[in-house]
Amino acid sequence: MWFLYGLTILAGISNAIQPGQNATLSKALGLPVTAALIILLVSTAALLVGGVAVGKLELPSGPQLAAVPWWAWLGGLFSVLLILAQLYASPAIGAASFLGIIVTVGVVASLVLDHFGWVGFPVHPASLWRIVGAALMIGGVALVALF
Repeated sequence: MWFLYGLTILAGISNAIQPGQNATLSKALGLPVTAALIILLVSTAALLVGGVAVGKLELPSGPQLAAVPWWAWLGGLFSVLLILAQLYASPAIGAASFLGIIVTVGVVASLVLDHFGWVGFPVHPASLWRIVGAALMIGGVALVALF
């Protein structure tokens, strides 16, 4: 379990660093969509090499593919949206505002997903304290963005 927390912490650090890296690539090339494609190609190559290196890369079977809900195939579209936001929005609004908005909106959206058990999450009701926590995050990100 500690490994998973460590992995999540590293992902959080990466989430703060990545927009700057991606925006710099976009600016240096002067081609944001091309930069986004390069970012996705590097990600794909890293997953291929890592998957082969640890022996976890396998092709799914026909029944496995058929069992996937239609909406589960669309996750890659959200990756593209996130990368495009990194390329266009993060340089304009800054790292703290960008990440604060991304995380806070993610928490608010997650409360709804958990409450209704949507997109594969187990039902976890939106209690008063969870809602208060999200509201405090909204206030916090507003302070970061304004000052």
